[in-house]
Amino acid sequence: MVELSSNFLFTAFILYLVGILFFGGAIKDKRHADKKAGPNRWAKIGIIITIAGFVSQLIFFILRWIASGHAPVSNLFEFTTFFGMSLVGAFIFIYFMYKTPLLGLFTLPIAALIIAYGSMFPRDVTPLIPALQSYWLHIHVTTTAIGQSILAVSFAAGLIYLVKSVDQQKRTKSNIWLEVVLFGLVSTLGFVFVSSYFAATDYSVNFNYINKDGQPDTEKYSLPALVGPYQYEMTDQSRFEPLFKTPAIISARKLNTVIWSIGAGIVLYGFLRLILRKRVAAAIQPWTKNINLDLVDEIGYRSVLIGFPVFTLGGLIFAMIWAQIAWTRFWGWDPKEVWALITWLFYAAFLHLRLSKGWHGQKSAWLAVIGFIIIMFNLVAVNLVIAGLHSYAGS
Repeated sequence: MVELSSNFLFTAFILYLVGILFFGGAIKDKRHADKKAGPNRWAKIGIIITIAGFVSQLIFFILRWIASGHAPVSNLFEFTTFFGMSLVGAFIFIYFMYKTPLLGLFTLPIAALIIAYGSMFPRDVTPLIPALQSYWLHIHVTTTAIGQSILAVSFAAGLIYLVKSVDQQKRTKSNIWLEVVLFGLVSTLGFVFVSSYFAATDYSVNFNYINKDGQPDTEKYSLPALVGPYQYEMTDQSRFEPLFKTPAIISARKLNTVIWSIGAGIVLYGFLRLILRKRVAAAIQPWTKNINLDLVDEIGYRSVLIGFPVFTLGGLIFAMIWAQIAWTRFWGWDPKEVWALITWLFYAAFLHLRLSKGWHGQKSAWLAVIGFIIIMFNLVAVNLVIAGLHSYAGS
C-alpha cells in the first residue's frame, strides 16, 4: 500500500507540472488584465488538471495513513508533502474567488518544489515515537500546515506583485533582494537535482559519533559529507572525508543537506544567468504584463487574513495544549516553539501595518515574501540544523 500511495504522489506531481503549462498559456490572454474577465479555455483546463492532481495527492495521503496507522505528518517527508498539498488546496480555493491564472503559474511551481524537496528525505513508514502517539498529532500538525499553506499563497501573490512592479532596468535594493528570493527557489530545485543524482547512484556512508547527550550514535549520509558529526568515525574510508566537524548541538547530516542545497543553488543559478543573460526576475517579468496589481495586492491580503487565524489555532493554541499534555508545560522555548511564535508575531504585525498604517502595494508584498521566508526557515533550518524537542521531525 505504501508503494501504491507513492504512485499517487508521483501522479499528482506530474499533474501539477502539466497544470503549470496550461496556466502559462492562459495568461497570454489580455482579458485577464481585467478582474471581471472570466477564465479562458487554457485556465479552465489548468484548474481541472490541478484539481485532479490535488485529488491524487489526497489519495496518497489517505493510503499512507491507512498503511501507517497514524496521520502521515510525523517526519519531514510526510509533513512537507502535506504542506505542498495544502498549498495547492489553498490555491484552488482562492482561484475560484479571483479567477487569476497567473496565481497558478507562480503558486504551482512553489508547491511542486516543496513536494519535490520533501520527497528527497526518507520515505519509510516507521512507528511513532511515544511523544507523537496522540490524536493531537492529527489536530495540531495538520492545522498548522494548512494555516501556513494559506499564508504561502500571499507569498506567491507578493512575488507576482514585485516581479511586475520592481524596475528591472536599474540596480536597486529592491531588485537585488527580489533576485535573492528567486535564488532561494532555484536552490531548492538544485537540491532536488543533486539528491536525485546521488539517490540514483545509491550513495551512502555511515558515521559513528557522539551525540549531544554524550552517547555513541550512528548516522547515515545520503549526500557526500562536507561536514561531519562531533567526534566521528567513518565506517567506509573510501568515501569523501568531511572538511570539518560540527558541535554536538548541531545535526551534522542536516547541516550538510543545507550546504548542498545552497551550493547546488549557486551552480544552477549561475547556469540560468548564463543562458538568460539577465536577472531571473527580469526574464519572467514579461509574463506579468497583463496582471492587475490591485487584484494581486488584494489576494495577498486576503490570504493572510484567512491563514493567520488558522495558523494561530494550529501553531500556537493546539501546540500549547499538546505540549502541556506531553511535556507538562505549555511553553518551553524549544527552537520550533520560538520560531512558531516569531511567525505569529510577524503576521500579526503584517495585519497591523496593513490596516492601521496603510501598508499596501510593494510594502505589503515584501512583508508577504518575508513571512514565507520565516515559514521556510522554520521548516528547513530549524528542522535540519538546530537540535531540540522537535528534532524528530527532521528524520
